[in-house]
Amino acid sequence: MLLIGHVRSVRVLCAVAESESFSAAARSLGLTQSGVSQHVATLEKVVGLPLVQRGSRPPELTEAGAALARHGRAVLAQLEGAEQVLGEIGQRRALRLRLGSFPTALLSFVGHALVRLRQRSPALALTVIDDHMQRLVPRLASGELDLALVYEHPALTDEALQRLTRVALFDDPFRVLLPTGHPQARVDALSSVTALAGERWIGGRPGSSWFRIVQSACRSAGFEPRTALTTDDYRAVQAFVAAGLGVAVVPGLAAAHALPGIVVRDLVTAPYRTISVARLADEPILPQAQLMTDLLVETTVGRRGDARTGARARSGAPRLG
Repeated sequence: MLLIGHVRSVRVLCAVAESESFSAAARSLGLTQSGVSQHVATLEKVVGLPLVQRGSRPPELTEAGAALARHGRAVLAQLEGAEQVLGEIGQRRALRLRLGSFPTALLSFVGHALVRLRQRSPALALTVIDDHMQRLVPRLASGELDLALVYEHPALTDEALQRLTRVALFDDPFRVLLPTGHPQARVDALSSVTALAGERWIGGRPGSSWFRIVQSACRSAGFEPRTALTTDDYRAVQAFVAAGLGVAVVPGLAAAHALPGIVVRDLVTAPYRTISVARLADEPILPQAQLMTDLLVETTVGRRGDARTGARARSGAPRLG
């Protein structure tokens, strides 16, 4: 089985998977519909397995087809990245930066760094991807992104994240959201999550990175949070708390700009996440990625305070720059 010589056909299969249509895939690639069918048929001969369910409308990929499309997208992203770097080396293509970030970073400090980036490099082709933490690392590892804002905590045992080069920016302590009139709202700060052990909680969806940190803190305190509702949208968390449906412990960035009907309180002993900017290890850093990293460090210097980590490169990979 030699797929290496059929990259274009793999691109066609990925287009079919994305558009769920042979005709739409043909239009996006500048091919005829019969040309798309021929590419798929060629791949099926190479792999010796059917890749598309015959007669299905819209066309559905078989298990083999879905697996090939999934791996094919990663390979194509890597090749596109290589083309971009080679184009930049030859000065034939404008500089490009693809930055991924989780939502609360975008809403707080990332925008300030992007303004400064535009001032320093106005010709840069910039793409910003908004995604949740659990999907950013795979997108960075596949070559779809050049940099990603990520966060770390011992409860998040992500081996793929540990293989990345990270520059820590600051620590983000979690804070408590309480409905107005809640008995605990009378104090300036709660001692720990134990003070909320008997409450109904607003939690995250299964696999949610931020709520795994909360669950870890609660379990260390000897209890399991009793979740009434779950969501990964922090504004929805705030809305549920404001409606009196439960309490929540969320990252500090997510507690900013609280909705009416919410009281925000600190925890004396608070879990925290370390926010970092990450890139692939063992690869030369692009100048525009280095500039973005430096600007993020400079933009967040006031947030560090007594940060436990500071802005330093970690993991087995070498320090950026």
